Amino acid sequence: MKILIRDIKKLVQVEDEPKQMVAGADMACLPCIDNAFLLIDGDKIADFGPMDKMPASYETAKGTMVIEAHGRMVFPSFCDSHTHLVYAGSREIEYIDKIRGLSYEEIAKRGGGILNSAKLLHETSEEELYLQALQRVNEIIALGTGAVEIKSGYGLTVEDELKMLRVIARLKETTPITIKATFLGAHAVPAEYKGRQGEYVDHIINEMIPMVAAYDLADYIDVFCDKGFFTEEETERMLMAGIKHGMRAKIHANELDYSGGIQVGVKYNALSVDHLEFTGDDEIKALKDSETMPTLLPGAAFFLGMVYPPARKMMEAGLPLAMASDFNPGSSPSGDMKFVMSLGCIMMKMLPEEVINAVTINSAYAMGISDTHGSIARGKVANVFITKKIPSFEFMPYAYTTKLVETVILNGEVVA
Repeated sequence: MKILIRDIKKLVQVEDEPKQMVAGADMACLPCIDNAFLLIDGDKIADFGPMDKMPASYETAKGTMVIEAHGRMVFPSFCDSHTHLVYAGSREIEYIDKIRGLSYEEIAKRGGGILNSAKLLHETSEEELYLQALQRVNEIIALGTGAVEIKSGYGLTVEDELKMLRVIARLKETTPITIKATFLGAHAVPAEYKGRQGEYVDHIINEMIPMVAAYDLADYIDVFCDKGFFTEEETERMLMAGIKHGMRAKIHANELDYSGGIQVGVKYNALSVDHLEFTGDDEIKALKDSETMPTLLPGAAFFLGMVYPPARKMMEAGLPLAMASDFNPGSSPSGDMKFVMSLGCIMMKMLPEEVINAVTINSAYAMGISDTHGSIARGKVANVFITKKIPSFEFMPYAYTTKLVETVILNGEVVA
């Protein structure tokens, strides 16, 4: 089937010659077409351009669905390159602990945080876990997300990590959203390994990673390399094991302190290093000219009341930036990428053009899919959304709680 969207007020993030990412000063550039059309053929973008250049045959072709945009804008779907949306239950009681002044690390030391989620997940059936995650996936689709990376990491045992990854695989099969899976056994040290962290690292390397690889359940391997979690040396060992089994590296780094995680990520050609609240000159130097995408998660900094990454300094140094939601029950219980854009503008002084690039083409790169997603380009997957009537693309991050996504098209089909 073909879909023709005509009379588009502004077609946003268009590319005649697709790029893998944008960096530095180029992040402030956002190619758009006013008074535009977009033609979708099957699951791919077939053509686009100004209305006065649209061939008449597009509108009259048999079997074509014509959508009149009439003052609405069309964006490429958001790509959310860092989430933990497969989890059991919620952790609002810890939210109260945060209000009372306890830190993320203090809650974790009391058996809360990730260990709390691991206990809940262990007690939840695979079917119930899938149904909870399916509800969250449908929620983010309606909010404009067309591709999402989902991590394990609330299992912390071979059986429960595989359970999470099987749920992610089922979501891939049963939903229209594009999904990448990441193995994050090194999310925390289980209570039974307290004081024996090295043994748990060995367990990940010798048992978890081979099992995940044997069932082909993960595209990437991730490690929480940060203060109070895993060291640089432990991170290197686990990344090497994952790479040996065909999983490219991603890293949780420098959320809580300067951890060396960014440098380790670059050393092992990580696809992305994520969080980066603590990023200085040495970290920027390591990232410069690398193939690793710095990915900021402002929802976590917002929810935890932490410092925000130095986004302007990083872009002024010539770096690309991606942004993602970090959707999870403990530190960022939201998958709203539009709100992530707002936080980028309000809290990190990024321009609207910069945040749009950060949640589309650059976050697609951070998922390894920027050749097929993240922009309006001929031959790319037809993942787009149509807004309500809005005055400008700047209005998207400006109206930070207003729901502005009206129609969602994924793989060339209207799904919401």
